[in-house]
Amino acid sequence: MRKARGFRLVSDPPRRRDAGVAPARILGIDPGSIVTGFGVIDVTAQGTCYVASGNIRAGRGDLAVRLRQIFEHVVELVERYAPHEIAIERVFMHANPDSALKLGQARGAALCGATVRGASVHEYAAREVKLAVTGTGAADKVQVQHMVKALLGLEGRIAADAADALAIAICHANHRVLQGAGAGR
Repeated sequence: MRKARGFRLVSDPPRRRDAGVAPARILGIDPGSIVTGFGVIDVTAQGTCYVASGNIRAGRGDLAVRLRQIFEHVVELVERYAPHEIAIERVFMHANPDSALKLGQARGAALCGATVRGASVHEYAAREVKLAVTGTGAADKVQVQHMVKALLGLEGRIAADAADALAIAICHANHRVLQGAGAGR
């Protein structure tokens, strides 16, 4: 992977927990026009394993340049980790329409980069992600970080945007379990 401005990757040895679902690698994306978080997990019959997480830092320069950086870095992630499925946070309404538009554009750049290999894309609302990971849709970022670390057996500090992206991936993994349970009926 080429070294680029604003791209930081953190990897830890994988830890397992029981999930009981078909194997898949999931890339979670928490889009942002300045910082986009990402998290990669493997889901197997033996459990869920942490693979990698980090941030794409696009900075505060020209929006078009930032969107290109998000797109290019997401393409790099897809090439490097070859996810089977991609989970991304759905856009929510901001009080500031300009912020909502920029977030939507960043999300679009991430989605375009995510689909280069044809992986299926799944969208989740922020409340849905928080509910799946913490048990309450009103959880704050600290609670999400804590539960992501607990669920994946991680130690040390994890950046908020990377934790959010891992939470999105975990939410999707949980939905896969529920869909599998419903299919078996």
